[in-house]
Amino acid sequence: MNIDLKELTQLAPIFRELFKGYHVSRRDPELYAQLSNQQDQYRALFKALGYELVCDSRGFYYFVPEQMGAHVNKTAQRLALFTFILVEHLADQGRDPLAVLDGGSIGRDELPALLEKYRDLFLQAEVTSVEELEEKVMRRLNQLGFAGEENGIYRFLAPMHRFLDVCLSVQQDRDLAATLHSAQPLPTPALLDDETEDEIISLAEDELEEDALARAMADERALQEIDA
Repeated sequence: MNIDLKELTQLAPIFRELFKGYHVSRRDPELYAQLSNQQDQYRALFKALGYELVCDSRGFYYFVPEQMGAHVNKTAQRLALFTFILVEHLADQGRDPLAVLDGGSIGRDELPALLEKYRDLFLQAEVTSVEELEEKVMRRLNQLGFAGEENGIYRFLAPMHRFLDVCLSVQQDRDLAATLHSAQPLPTPALLDDETEDEIISLAEDELEEDALARAMADERALQEIDA
């Protein structure tokens, strides 16, 4: 495929966000529109440069982490566990979990009761206080593009379907509550873990992503010159 870099007008910010593990959705109108309009070119370019761009039909884009072995990182574990807990909690309240996690919201004032109700489960994820719940779970959801926070309200975005898919799959096979209290590890999407994400964000602030992008674009130009 012949890639015209001049058409990829948002290449630098798109690469920067995806490189950090962020999920681009309609929350980011300029980046999302560019990816949608030039989807094939971006996929081809990133593939040539060693990055797999996933284009989910439900409206979000993300990079698959390079290392996706049997190890499940702590960030993915915490976010998956939180999603399972929230599904059960909302169902107990008579609220539709899908409606809440698919574009709906919860208030920060709901977190203390949620933590108290499922304290034993949160302890497994090393979350022992509301402050840690906000820091280790809610902040990560925001940083990775799964949710947005404004005035104490957390609104869930399209990328939450990555965790909802796991929940729905498990519910088809067994009772959700039994799964939550099972000793078996929860299935989770692959995400950047806390330490890796912090390291990348720190390095990105020192313009690492610009260096990586510059090398990537130079490699792509070289490939195009060879093909010509």
